[in-house]
Formats: sequence, C-alpha cells, structure tokens
Amino acid sequence: MKSISLLIATCLLLAKTASSQPKANYDEEAILPYTLPPLLVNNSGRKVENIADWEHTRRKEIFALFEQEMFGKVPKTDALQRSVSILEESDSALHGKAIRKQFALTFAHGEKNIRIQVLLYLPKNVPSPPVFVSYNFYGNHTTVDDPAVMLTPSWIPNNKGFGITEHKATEASRGVRTSRWPMEKIVENGFGIATVYYGDVDPDRDDFTDGVHPLFYAANQTKPKPDEWGAIAAWAWGASRVLDYLKEAPYTNASKFIMFGHSRLGKASLWAGASDQRFDAVISNDSGCGGAALSRRKIGETVAIINSAFPHWFADNFNEYNGKEENLPYDQHMLIALMAPRPVYIASAAEDLWADPKGEFLSGHFASPAYALYKKTGLPSEQQPAISEPIHHSGIGYHIRPGKHDVKDYDWEQYMAFCRKNL
Repeated sequence: MKSISLLIATCLLLAKTASSQPKANYDEEAILPYTLPPLLVNNSGRKVENIADWEHTRRKEIFALFEQEMFGKVPKTDALQRSVSILEESDSALHGKAIRKQFALTFAHGEKNIRIQVLLYLPKNVPSPPVFVSYNFYGNHTTVDDPAVMLTPSWIPNNKGFGITEHKATEASRGVRTSRWPMEKIVENGFGIATVYYGDVDPDRDDFTDGVHPLFYAANQTKPKPDEWGAIAAWAWGASRVLDYLKEAPYTNASKFIMFGHSRLGKASLWAGASDQRFDAVISNDSGCGGAALSRRKIGETVAIINSAFPHWFADNFNEYNGKEENLPYDQHMLIALMAPRPVYIASAAEDLWADPKGEFLSGHFASPAYALYKKTGLPSEQQPAISEPIHHSGIGYHIRPGKHDVKDYDWEQYMAFCRKNL
C-alpha cells in the first residue's frame, strides 16, 4: 500500500509540474497588442539624428541593456594566458581544393584551463579569402567526411543516432552532420571556414563548474553573478578569441570575417557580432527567442520557456522577465541594430514556428532605421517576403525557406551571395 501511495503521489507531482510549465502559442490572432521600445531615442528622451548620436550614445545604451539584463557581463581578468598549438596542416584537403589547418587555443588562469580546437579550411590560390567563423554542435569531425579531422576530447551530449555514448566523441560520429556543412561548396566559392565545437568553450549543460566560467571566478565563487555571463555570452567570447588568432595569422590577417550561427548558436552569433565589431558581417540562422525573434510577440518559444528549459544560457537577471516580456527595456530589433552598419543576415524556416519566423523578420524590419543612418538599406517593408524570395540589401538580408529547423545548402547559397555583394 505504501508503494502504491508513493507511486500515486509521484504521478500527481509530475502532472502538476507538467501543467505548470509555460505553454507555447502559435496563433497570430492571440498575440496581444504590444509597443516596441524606441530604437532611436536616447535614455534622456533625445532623438538620435545622426551617426555620432548613435555610436557615441544610443548604441552604448542599448548594448548595456542587453549586457546587464540578458546575456550578462564578461568578468575582467588580466591574468588569463593564451597559447597556440598547430595540430595538423595539409595543402590537399577536400579533394585537393582546400588548405586544412587544425590548431588549438589554450586559455589558462592559475591551475584552470580550457582548450579550443579549431578546424580551418581555406580555398587554394585565393589570397585573404573571407572566412566564416562558426560553432558546431557535436565536434569538428562531425561537420565533414575527412578522416584527418581530429575528434574533440570535450564532453558531448549523448546521441545514439550519431554513435555518441558516454559523452565522448567516437569514429562512428565522423561526418554525421555534413548536410549542414557544405565545405567543398564553401571553398569552391572562394570562402574559408573556421569551425569549433561549442562545448570546447562551455559544455551546454546547467553546470558552471566546467568550461570557461571557472577561469574568471573570484575566490569562493561557484557560479556567475546575476548580471554575469551565461553560456551564450561565453560562446560569443570564445568566437572572439578565435577571431583574435585569425586576425594575427599570416594566411587570414587581411581577410573579412563573417560570424555565423544556427539556433542557440545563432543567438551566440548575434551577441558575438554585437560585442565584437571586428566581425565584418553577422548571420543568424533560425535563432528564434533570445536571438532574432521579437520577444513581445510571445509566439513559439518565449522568455519563460527558454529560461525554464535552458537556465544556463542567459544571465540570471533575464529571469525577471519570465512572462513579463512587456517589461523588457529592449527587444530583439535593438540587438539586430547593434550590428549597424555591418551587414547582418537573418534566415528563417517556414515550418520552424518555435523560432517565430515572422518575429525574426520583424526584428530586421524594425532595426532598419539604424542602418538608414549610414544610408544602408534594411528591410523597409513590414510585409514578410514569400518563401524562397531572398532579400540581399546592403544593410540587412533575409530569407525564409521551406522546411524545418535546420541549415540547408539553400541557406549557405544565400549567405555567400549576400557576403559577396556586401563585403
């Protein structure tokens, strides 16, 4: 009887927990009226009328809001030490079309360190090619069918379909994500690509005892402070450290650099582009809530849902807006505007309602006045374009393609065309 009572109590608790979880809305008609915070009005109430007003005042105000209330501040330390190790090189990669370089960036503070392993492909006979800087989800070896690419030693989420068990990379997982990474097509089009497993910087789990965070802790600190960085800001930080090296290396020091990310890494891509203006262009692929999608629409994934499911992604301060998006002192159009005047591209998928494709487009539209200051064209119409009708304007590009939450060849074709036109 005791065991039956315990079973019933457990079932009731699970049911109550499930019922208390935030529910997603997918009905446009159910969206409540909302007003976006003004993009080009300073905290003092003064209208931004020129580039100087934007760069010296308003941009700094907006960045500070996102840093304080959403992504979190990166703690300062002058003691962090970096070392670089060249792991492997070849001038006959990808069927002789590319140069392959693999190197590791090690960052240490005291007895703690992290090691970021970078896979770089460069097109042969193309001096200083533009380079995509990007994260991957399961290890560099999963992005390409190339036996020379090294397995990551980092913790990886288990995925039986990819042959990953016990959180370790295996030979069985080699090349399992090639559909998202058309490496040969990228180098054939004259671009380079540097990719990193995001778990090298910070494993994607609600645990701040590993990854980069402990390198910055003060004495007796075990997790970031409420206004300090979560995982997304950590991944953005790591992308900038890869950029540091690429801007030093003789084969890329004159290149243009394009920060690219998909899904949660699309969120990281946008924050990296906002935090580090050395990225010459920024691409968000299906980044959704916390990325390109307007939070106030509350379609698909919401602030409460994302903070409940992934409490480690953002600063703890972001929890104050769970179910209270109308209280946010910013919205995601302001994040897009932080890229100005650099080209930014937003991509959506028609069946990816969780990421709110319309909200992603509208962020680009409402960010456009910041680009107009530089006489660059954003997304002037509030009408979302039809499926497979891309927009490649000088400031903001956009497309929505058929299909689900993924990265397709079509996406890469648009990114390369957009960057060729605008870099």
